[in-house]
Amino acid sequence: MFQLTNKTALVTGAASGIGASIAKTFTQAGAITYVADRDLEGAKRVAQDLLDQGGKAIAIGLDVTDEAACSQSAADITSRHGALDVLVNNAGVGSIGTILQTPGTDLDRLYAVNVRGVFNMAKAFLPDMVASKRGNIINMASIGGVLGIRDRLAYCTTKFAVVGLTKSMALDHAADGIRVNCICPGRVETPFVQARIAEYPDPEAAYREMSATQILGRMIKPDEIAAAALYLASDESHMITGTAFLIDGGWSAGK
Repeated sequence: MFQLTNKTALVTGAASGIGASIAKTFTQAGAITYVADRDLEGAKRVAQDLLDQGGKAIAIGLDVTDEAACSQSAADITSRHGALDVLVNNAGVGSIGTILQTPGTDLDRLYAVNVRGVFNMAKAFLPDMVASKRGNIINMASIGGVLGIRDRLAYCTTKFAVVGLTKSMALDHAADGIRVNCICPGRVETPFVQARIAEYPDPEAAYREMSATQILGRMIKPDEIAAAALYLASDESHMITGTAFLIDGGWSAGK
């Protein structure tokens, strides 16, 4: 179960954290995995680790805000492997602040990556998926795409948009054999989050506070998000589309 043998997948933002875990999980499940990131050297390190483990992985440098670059990547990959089987739009950025504390430039920056990046990648790869009557798109949203989070105005705005994009694409392309879902994590203990916690005056207190948001009492591990991505990418989830898949440790249970 949950195998991707002979399937081709691309994961954006895959040089670290959740994206790297998804790339690893997909490769272990038998996929040929494109490890895509704006940080090409980081993507190469992840891809080399997967190759060393006997997997099939290819690193590519890709800025998802560059529509032309997304289209070129789609053309290159399709020429080598045919239509992509699984696209994971994981690349994303965040910011802290209320509307009064958020410059318009910050909102534009988050929109460019979190929303337009998903749009650019889907628009680039969907035509070949539609032509082949198969395809699977998984977008990385957030608990902040279904619930408001204090002091995260720009982030929540863009992640709500990702949920909307997901549902709209699922409706529009179900008849084409395309499934589109999004994953909505709570707080995930990535290297980036660990580094930010270390900057607090009392890192241990900050860690406890962030963990307490989840009623299960801890933050989520990247490989737990990757496991959900594998399920959504696999044939076993063939009746799931248009879903915002919550992995939030119970954060939303009482909302």
